[in-house]
Amino acid sequence: MPAIITDKFRIHNSEQFHEAFSESSGNTMYLGIGRPQAFATSTRGDSRTNNEGTDTSPVTPADNINSQHFPYDDMLAAKKITSSDITFAVPRRNWTTGTVYDVYRHDYGEYATGTTTAITSNSGASTLHDATFYVLTSARNVYKCLDNNSNAASTVEPTGTDVTILETADGYRWKYMYTLSASQQANFLSTDFMAVSTNSTVSSAAVDGAINVCKIKTAGSGGTDGTHTGIAIRGDGSSGEVSVTVTSGAVTAVTVTTAGTGYTFGTISNAQIVAAGATGLTGAEIDVIIEPKGGHGFNAVEELGGFYVMLNTSLEGTESANTSDFSVANDFRKITLIRDPDSGGSAASTTTLRATKAVNVTGVSGTFTVDEEINQATTGAVGKVVEWDSVNNILYYIQTRHTDEGIDSNGDQTAFSGTNVITGQSSGATGTPTTTTSTINSQSFTSGYSAPEIDADSGDILYIENRAPITRAADQTENIKLVIEF
Repeated sequence: MPAIITDKFRIHNSEQFHEAFSESSGNTMYLGIGRPQAFATSTRGDSRTNNEGTDTSPVTPADNINSQHFPYDDMLAAKKITSSDITFAVPRRNWTTGTVYDVYRHDYGEYATGTTTAITSNSGASTLHDATFYVLTSARNVYKCLDNNSNAASTVEPTGTDVTILETADGYRWKYMYTLSASQQANFLSTDFMAVSTNSTVSSAAVDGAINVCKIKTAGSGGTDGTHTGIAIRGDGSSGEVSVTVTSGAVTAVTVTTAGTGYTFGTISNAQIVAAGATGLTGAEIDVIIEPKGGHGFNAVEELGGFYVMLNTSLEGTESANTSDFSVANDFRKITLIRDPDSGGSAASTTTLRATKAVNVTGVSGTFTVDEEINQATTGAVGKVVEWDSVNNILYYIQTRHTDEGIDSNGDQTAFSGTNVITGQSSGATGTPTTTTSTINSQSFTSGYSAPEIDADSGDILYIENRAPITRAADQTENIKLVIEF
């Protein structure tokens, strides 16, 4: 059976996701970074080939169980996402002179009366939210286009924040919606997307069911020239009226004189125009443009199609006093969004989490090198170096599920253990772990092995992105924006 999922369902889902960050019993979300080693074709622990592409052209992650487990293997760190790090978003559409903008219509995609042709926008869009019917100006104001002067080019940038409809010298009519705040510009404005929010002053001034725009569908012919007033907008609302101008027998303008209230549908017939004085007019059709629920500007998120959610997270150098969480010694190629992970067997809650394994070694000979393979001959354990802290003799490393990156000769992911020597395979460096258990962080160095602060395979991986390598530095900030479409 023919069916659709409406935009309202998509917005409902974006609202539920957005609320998860602020509800008292909501979800805890973390942004993870990982993959310090280059992308390549490798062999998994089950002997199957794993083609990951290259650093310049990584492959798109598969949506399967493997892809939801593997990110934990080479994860470096994770940062908690707070309610201030998230916003509703819409595609960014900058106002540009000479552009013909689409108009807001309530009926894109419907069949025009008496035809099998669907109503589309000037740009060819068959749905409102695919149409270019709103703009962001140089003053960072957002306006909705209500009339484009019969598909003429826009040459006058709209300005001002008045709640009434703005008419510019090029014949366009605009509705001011909101202004991007300094915070929204800094955190939620990208090349392709921007934050969307409702301006309370605009929302309070909106009138539910008002009619502000009527458009000529068919001009008709044979009518008495002049401006004919007092023509009622018929429908389920009240008090709406228009005047109609007839020139050379055809309708050339329709002006709303009273917007009225409560309309969810409306009509103006040829007979009404004739009765108002356009004697002899035939074939005229007027489209009554129905406003969104609450009126223009009442709910900008719904009106502009805010079924996108943007997450903004900044990684500032080593990020926290615990510098072992976000190391700057290595690059990363993978970004993940993790829901409700555990740390130490309980729900994670701290701002940052170290995701690498670590070991305190003594009697070090040589220097362990970033990304080199390390081995422990006695146990058969294999790993990859993430960072070597030569001051405190802490070796941070990962173990993956690929035979050339962390699985021993028997196909097992054997853990480094005991006071058995660890050897760097490219550098020849060696070191002896001091004991088998301990807690390792930047403030309290004891001895031995330390597990990651984020528990492997806990929570749910909601998003995975493979990308070209990002090099980190102590004086550098990486600003990561994720845009999720519902």
